[in-house]
Amino acid sequence: MPTATRPTPEASVVPEGDRLSPRTEALLDRADSLCVKRGVRMTALRRQVMGLMLESSHPLRAYDLLEQLQARHAGAAPPTVYRALDFLLEHGLAHKIERLSSFVPCVHVLDHSHDHDGDCAHATQFLICRACARVMELEDGGIVRAISLASRNAGFHVQHSTIEIEGLCAECLASGAKETASLPPQ
Repeated sequence: MPTATRPTPEASVVPEGDRLSPRTEALLDRADSLCVKRGVRMTALRRQVMGLMLESSHPLRAYDLLEQLQARHAGAAPPTVYRALDFLLEHGLAHKIERLSSFVPCVHVLDHSHDHDGDCAHATQFLICRACARVMELEDGGIVRAISLASRNAGFHVQHSTIEIEGLCAECLASGAKETASLPPQ
């Protein structure tokens, strides 16, 4: 098992003009701590990919991330991004929004104070706005209990659950926005 270390200060230096917000830096530090606790490494590249997702107001596709990385690292290639995303997904630090073929950071693990320090499985629900493509992660215990009960009644053991719900966000509803073709067809 690799030794868990935090990135060196030089490794996580962000070029001037690419500074991350204090909130993003705090969430990245939380991700670093979770990785150390789990005995895995949050490399500088993984941290950059995570930072890009945290700074974005929308889910990002792998090639969106690649384009942003190439602005900083000319040699960045698709396998680089996919390996970083695989790591973040495997360790519960990010989610894939299947409907959009894109990725978001796991707000549940990074943005909440938990006694278990992120070592939990959680059923994820996403609200996807059909007008602006924003995604909001929910953690609704009622939905989780309903899925658990229905699954038990069917003799099924749930190992992972992700629900993607499409509609219009509060901002788009207030502005009178209609559905757009910004989402891929189903």
